[in-house]
Parts: sequence; structure tokens; C-alpha cells
Amino acid sequence: MLKLALVVLLACLLLAAALLSALAIRDGRAADRLAQTLREGRDPAPPLFDPAMVEGLPEVAQRYLLRAIAPGTPLSRTVDLSMEGVFLLNGSALPMRATQVLHAPEAFVWQSAFGSGALRLRGSDALAGAESWTRFGLFGLLPVARAGGNADHRRSAATRALMESVWAPAALLPLFGAHWEATGPDSARVSIPGLAVAPMELTLAPDGTILSLTAPRWSDANPDRSYRLQSFGGRILESRRFGGFTIPARVELGNHWGTPDFDGFFRATITAARW
Repeated sequence: MLKLALVVLLACLLLAAALLSALAIRDGRAADRLAQTLREGRDPAPPLFDPAMVEGLPEVAQRYLLRAIAPGTPLSRTVDLSMEGVFLLNGSALPMRATQVLHAPEAFVWQSAFGSGALRLRGSDALAGAESWTRFGLFGLLPVARAGGNADHRRSAATRALMESVWAPAALLPLFGAHWEATGPDSARVSIPGLAVAPMELTLAPDGTILSLTAPRWSDANPDRSYRLQSFGGRILESRRFGGFTIPARVELGNHWGTPDFDGFFRATITAARW
């Protein structure tokens, strides 16, 4: 009887492992497909940047865009990013490596692995059309975070896509629908009409480099675990030129930016950017 019970238990464990493995493979393939779809959707012959494209904008907007985009640069809104850094999870600083394909300001897929030893997580975050997801598992198998498929998650992901447009500055040109409003001598609010999220605000240095960014984000990262608008953002610690674009290269971002509860859980350095 004991032998039979052990055989049944082993069979159940093997079946569970097979199901988890199949789920991880399916998730990985979905992320890979979306990344390839975004790459294939690139404009093969985008317009070239002309400084005249920013005429009439507030001075602070012109300062940023003229710093971020070199004259003659092909204005692609799709970028492949590689990054490394630290992800803070429950007080633990987990080493992180990730790639992302971003089609700003509408879609992205972020594929990452973080942690080490017994705590190694792998998975993806994504937004595309009406679909969005967060799917991470221990060693890529045992699910530890699965969310998406609802309006709350998609709304939160859409704000992320807007804010990450600073990694694809062409998306912030009026040519592609961006609207700029000066909020101070060194700050501006940027919105994309038709994108159903609150605007983001950038603070700039005198040379046009971004110092910080923030936006109200629909989030449940609070003690009540209830969705509401709350501040998200952080510091830009370094910017670098990749091709014809100057983008944030070292960032610290998190929930409740500008409050005593700021949680800078995402600390990353961009190691490569390809348009």
C-alpha cells in the first residue's frame, strides 16, 4: 500500500512538473513572438530628424528634444534594449539582466532574469493592444507572479510604456502626436492624445538632459493592495548617446516617487540600444 502511495505521489509530482514546464515554455514563446512582432513592425524608412520639427514648442521641450535627437537621425520609435542592474524584492537586492523591445509609446515586452541560487526568477512583462501580462516563475517554472488580462493591469502597463518613451525619444515629437506643456523653467508635462493615461512630467538640466521623471500610475503597490492613481518615477543618474539618440542610461525608478514612501525597486543600466 505504501509503495502504491509513493508511486501515485511520484506520478503526481512528475505530472505537475510537466505542466509547469509546458506553461513556462508557452509563456516564453509568447514573449518571443511579441518581441519579433514589434521588431518586424518597425518603419523601414522613418523620417529623418530636422530641428525645425520642434519649432513652436515650449523652450524646455525644444531643449530636451534637441539634446535627445541628433540632426539627420532616422526617427524610429522601436528600440531593442539590453540592461543590467538590481531589482529590490522584499528587502533583497537581486541582480538583474534583461532585454526589452519597446515600440513607444504603445507596446513593449521586457524579458528578464533576476536573483541567484535558490531565488532565481525568470519571466516577462508585456503590453500590446488589449493584451498585457506579468509572468514570472522561480527558475522560470514555479509561478510566483502571474497577472494581466484585465483593465487594471493594462492601464498600469500603459503608463509604463509612456514613461519608457524616453528610451525612444522620437515618440515624443509632435510629428507622432506628442503634446508638450511647460510647467516651469526646467520642467514639462508630456501627453499623447489618444493614450488613455495621465501625462508624465520631466525635469531637465540646463543642457536638456533628463534629471527625473514622474507620472500618476494606476497601481496596487500600496498597503491596501487596491488599485488607485499614485506617483511613480525616479532619478536619471546618467545619460548616454546610442547612435543618434541620447537616452537615460542609468536609472532608479519606483513607486511613490516624491513621497517619504518612495521605493526605488528598479535600478538599471542600459548596456545597449539598437533602433
